[in-house]
Amino acid sequence: MTSQFYLKIFAADHKFFEGLVTDLVIPGVDGLIGVEAHHENMVLAVDVGDCHFVTADGDVIHALLGTGMCQVFNNRVTMFVDTAERPEQIDTKRAEEALDRAKEKLRQKQSMQEYFMTQASLARALSRLKEKNKYNQQNGV
Repeated sequence: MTSQFYLKIFAADHKFFEGLVTDLVIPGVDGLIGVEAHHENMVLAVDVGDCHFVTADGDVIHALLGTGMCQVFNNRVTMFVDTAERPEQIDTKRAEEALDRAKEKLRQKQSMQEYFMTQASLARALSRLKEKNKYNQQNGV
């Protein structure tokens, strides 16, 4: 039997996942971070990107995460992120519109805070489109 640990993922507006998993890969600010059962305790920043994990049943679940934080403690992982969605839930048209808005906003003069907010919006839109395209290719859509 494979070792398991408990995972909870909370987005700003909903609980995305709660249950036992065997493996977890998180997009961290320094690259992808793998977590397995009995991992060392830590707190880390979550970056925009693809997260995937294997449930106790063997299902692989992919999710696109927004920025947030993750705590690994006592064989439990808890993540709080601003957004979490499955690739099949991503609205391509909406993501393309968000990308266009972010590109246009970058062309305008902005404060440093506005610039970094726009950069985050651009990264989110690009990640959403990338995940949706990868999902469509894997599922023959």
